[in-house]
Amino acid sequence: MHIAFLTSEYPHPKITHSAGIGTSIKNLAVVLVKQGHHVTVFVYGAATNEIFKDSGIAIHKIAYKKYTVFSWYLYRKHLQKYINKVITNNQIEILEAPDWTGITAFMKFKCTLLIRLHGTDAYFCALEGRKQKQKNFWFEKKALTTANFITSVSEFTAKKTTKLFSLSKKIEVIHNGIDSTNFSASSIKVEANSILYFGTIIRKKGVLELAGIFNEVVKKNPKASLTLLGKDVVDIFKKKSTLELFQCKLSAKAKNNVTYISHVPYNQVKEYIAKANVIVLPSFAEAFPMTWLEAMAMEKALVTSNIGWAKELMIDGETGFIEDPRNHELYAAKIIQLLENKEMNSIFGKNARKCIENNFSQEIIGNRNIKFFKNIIDERV
Repeated sequence: MHIAFLTSEYPHPKITHSAGIGTSIKNLAVVLVKQGHHVTVFVYGAATNEIFKDSGIAIHKIAYKKYTVFSWYLYRKHLQKYINKVITNNQIEILEAPDWTGITAFMKFKCTLLIRLHGTDAYFCALEGRKQKQKNFWFEKKALTTANFITSVSEFTAKKTTKLFSLSKKIEVIHNGIDSTNFSASSIKVEANSILYFGTIIRKKGVLELAGIFNEVVKKNPKASLTLLGKDVVDIFKKKSTLELFQCKLSAKAKNNVTYISHVPYNQVKEYIAKANVIVLPSFAEAFPMTWLEAMAMEKALVTSNIGWAKELMIDGETGFIEDPRNHELYAAKIIQLLENKEMNSIFGKNARKCIENNFSQEIIGNRNIKFFKNIIDERV
């Protein structure tokens, strides 16, 4: 098979931006290549045009072009023309694209178009309770209704998206997977009473609730420390730094025990995960987060939110705890339990690792995707 991916992000030094979607694409691409299939990745919105290979994967950076009028439409047509030429020359059978802002709206490709639901703008707006721009909804609806097939990284996201856009297509659910050899238990010494949050510093990931939660933790455990690792962004409601809003919510006692680290190279994130006693991920808006998979694969006990997708990945009371982040006292109590009970912490971490190995390893999820791709090709013949 020859499978292609259209994306705005991908983890490679030559590409400036990558997050969970880019990581999930690379994980899948690596499995495909290992099993003898061909993979092409189209990275749109790049600063420059470039074609190069990485681990057997052909990567095409397609520079953004600004037009005098209708840039949103004309750039799409530019992408369409470029991609269709590669599809024809290289006999690409499936092009996979993300759902975010409906990038494939008004494009027609010379192969099967598959959209994978990682979370539309409409989806995140609904979860956060904010208004969506009408044009974004329109683009996303157009893209989803004209796609040949749709898959989703979680059952929750599939159901929510179907309802939001009144979709009639059957949606295949295939969760994100992770390279459990790259993310595994570490020999790095765990720092006592240390708590880690890693990911974008943003309201939708529960960061502002985490301030109130940590205030409660410090009341019971004055030695507890919290590290925030990730890029700070401007809050969508207050139009201020989310980190500043977070800091304003901290008690004087808690503020002294918080460390903020804006950025480290991707491969160093694992060191911070390894050192942490407890990982906290109190998000309100995800599809099937790679951060959760990474921490679990590294044998870490988590305290996460209890929303939608959480129960498809976490087992409450076995791989960690799930709790409503708005309930600061209860959430804090779960963190304190794991800080103080070493045996429970260790058991939860081992259970988390086992859960990844048995259900979400790169190989298991990769094979599910390969079977799905083959079925699509067979159905389209």
